[in-house]
Amino acid sequence: MSAPAWSGSRAAFCSATGAEVPLICGAMYPCSNPELVGAVARAGAMAIVQPLSLVYVHGRDFREGIREIATLADGRPFGFNAIIEKSAKAYENRMRHWIDVALEEGVRFFVTALGNPSWVVEKVHQVGGTVYHDVTARRWAEKAQDAGVDGLICVNSRAGGHAGTLTPEHLMEELSDLGLPLVAAGGAGDEDEYARLLALGYGAVQMGTRFIATEECAVHADYWKAIIEAEEDDIVLTERLSGVPVAVINTPLVQKVGTKAGPIARRLLKGRRTKHWMRTFYALRSLRELKKTIQKGVTYKDVWQAGRSVGGIRAVEPAGEVVARLAAAARRLEG
Repeated sequence: MSAPAWSGSRAAFCSATGAEVPLICGAMYPCSNPELVGAVARAGAMAIVQPLSLVYVHGRDFREGIREIATLADGRPFGFNAIIEKSAKAYENRMRHWIDVALEEGVRFFVTALGNPSWVVEKVHQVGGTVYHDVTARRWAEKAQDAGVDGLICVNSRAGGHAGTLTPEHLMEELSDLGLPLVAAGGAGDEDEYARLLALGYGAVQMGTRFIATEECAVHADYWKAIIEAEEDDIVLTERLSGVPVAVINTPLVQKVGTKAGPIARRLLKGRRTKHWMRTFYALRSLRELKKTIQKGVTYKDVWQAGRSVGGIRAVEPAGEVVARLAAAARRLEG
């Protein structure tokens, strides 16, 4: 693929990341298997490695997994997701080690989330790399800017996973004066919505749910079926996966257990010293169940993470075809 001559913010994104298309396949636990990341990168978009998924769900040694993805990507660049919230020291040490290995293996684009990214910025900038940070509001964007990040992933209210509360339009209005490149994250499942977000001024769009419904994504067919059959109004936010709102498909199980944390958990989640412990407890429990679900299909424990982009997804397709169709939509904006 020869890289198109993008203009404006799209050109800035592609120049900074090495991507040929202003598009990110976001990191997803547990869905970011090597074949998916490699296929999206090979098609010219930026795909993000989710290390917990790579190691604990898909069973790769981290360094060997990075090398496998590099081979599948046919030499094209891909990125790394660093969740850097302060938690157990062992987790923090593991993340620092993974970042070092990723840098040694040539990864140069990093997406940070849930903490102060300054130490990641320092490491990555030493070798000429780029760091974007997940944000949901201006206060977090300003903190990330102070930490030296190169761009912002603007997680809106239509996103899957840990969704924000603001619309894509509101986030653009709030953050455009900061002078950092902005990526829209949430709600794009087809070419029309992808192009609309780019037209708002975003330099790229991050998609997650759209890439779950691809042939390379190693999930059970029941997950694909749930995404294809769901409509926007079927997405609800639950606090019972991680202690903070997570977007999921409103299955009978979700309806049965409810979407709000219990009174004791809610109290612990508000405490400065207890909130990290409680989130870790929720995360470990939910990650275990999500791993079972994607591998075994439907059970009474079904929880399908997805964003409102499900309304634009009607088929399971090869990842490369999805990227090519979105790239064509972006090129039409160039006139």
